[in-house]
Amino acid sequence: MLRTAILDAMRELLLQRDWSKITLTDVAAGAGVSRQTLYNEFGSRGGLAEAYAIRLADDLVDHVETALAANIGDAQASIRKGLASYFRDSAQDPLVQSLLLGEVKLDLLRLITLDAGPLIAHATERLSTVVQRSWIALTPAQALTFAHALVRLAISYIPTPPPADHDAPAELGRVFSPYVAAVLAERELR
Repeated sequence: MLRTAILDAMRELLLQRDWSKITLTDVAAGAGVSRQTLYNEFGSRGGLAEAYAIRLADDLVDHVETALAANIGDAQASIRKGLASYFRDSAQDPLVQSLLLGEVKLDLLRLITLDAGPLIAHATERLSTVVQRSWIALTPAQALTFAHALVRLAISYIPTPPPADHDAPAELGRVFSPYVAAVLAERELR
């Protein structure tokens, strides 16, 4: 609850001003906690940004999970719809907008590129569990392969969104659905 309140306060501040203009004192005041509580919970400004980015990665997993449940038997539609809603929502997120607009924010850019290990690991683990429990029912090894590749690609679209005339979710659906189809076909042969 505390982390959620702090991250929500950060989001509200990002709706008002750029990441570079927000201090930990601002976030603490917005969340109704002390600055020391922020340091205890996140360690630093970078830790706060990382926690926020992990929440965005959780959104990716949530979107794919919802799409899988709504498109049983259709991997291509599941992936396409899950990624389409994730890309739409992440493009509107104020931290992502702060990253893409105005002056370069190397700390944010590093979070989703050079220092993306924790973000990728977290989202991969969650998505792997989702696809194991979904109608696809991948094995742990298959789920890890699928989730790791999908997460890495989805996150790479954040700092470099595709052109408006390029349907990245449909393209990724076409790339990943044959993997799912092959796994399902192999399972039927057993």
